Amino acid sequence: MRPISTEGFEKPNSLSAGAAPMLQWIKIVDLVADPAYQRPIIGKGRNNVGRIARAFSWSCFSPVVVAPVEGGKFAIIDGQHRTTAAALVGFESVPCQVVVAAREAQAAAFKAINGITTPISRMALHAAALVANEPWAAQVAEACACAEVEILKYPVPAGMQLPGKTMAVGAIARCLKHYGRETLITALQCVTQTANNIPGSLSARTIKALCEVLDGNRQWRDSGSALFEAFDLIDLSDIEERSGVDAATKKVGRVAAMVERIGAELTRLLPPDAVASQADEQLLTKQRKVFDFPRVSAASGTAISHPREDLKAKFHPLS
Repeated sequence: MRPISTEGFEKPNSLSAGAAPMLQWIKIVDLVADPAYQRPIIGKGRNNVGRIARAFSWSCFSPVVVAPVEGGKFAIIDGQHRTTAAALVGFESVPCQVVVAAREAQAAAFKAINGITTPISRMALHAAALVANEPWAAQVAEACACAEVEILKYPVPAGMQLPGKTMAVGAIARCLKHYGRETLITALQCVTQTANNIPGSLSARTIKALCEVLDGNRQWRDSGSALFEAFDLIDLSDIEERSGVDAATKKVGRVAAMVERIGAELTRLLPPDAVASQADEQLLTKQRKVFDFPRVSAASGTAISHPREDLKAKFHPLS
């Protein structure tokens, strides 16, 4: 047998371990799952429950990590699948490690445990990070809220996703970091504020292609409602479908193929001399929800209010 040794490891300079946990058996009826960060048990999760139940053994059952919540209940931080399996085979109680943690700390612990030890979707990680008030998650959520986009918390087939919902949290986070908030929000609105707002339309490829196109032509990006009128005439789903053949023919990536097609369509629909006049006329007739970003004067460094401020939809960051 090999004893535990710390030889060769570097001891941390500081430590904040929190209150020591307690170990106790808790009735399953007193255990609850917080949907803000816990995934529903569907798909592979249901298969996992069945697998654990069929081969159930206490020797393979690690304590469920829980935290006390109101009403005499305990929120499961880690272990809802094995707890469900224990209930399935007829057990009324399970061994638990009880930690004292506020809701934010519970979500952070869920993310730390599951993000390292078991596969977990980017959507679930984002949901947990948002509850834990991690800045990157809050920034992603704020940009999505401005564009009327909702990030799903678990996988849903594209055809069953409601308009405005997406699983592409990874692509959104990368685009926010690479292209910035203005470009990302406008790109998302090219779907949610146009005829393209259909189930499954907010794919990672489409979001990345839109950001690339708009970042490459800021006049298009800043043309307001005129841009959305143009996208009413552009079928993004068709462009994504065609991108497979385009990519193979031109030996480029599918996003690059989409960028080329979208750029060609915007060049046809939004010629430079027509952008300003179209934006003025169409904003008055359509009343679109156009996110109004403050423009900064190069001379003074101060923000310039938009002349159509009263017609713009107002958005505020999430608190």
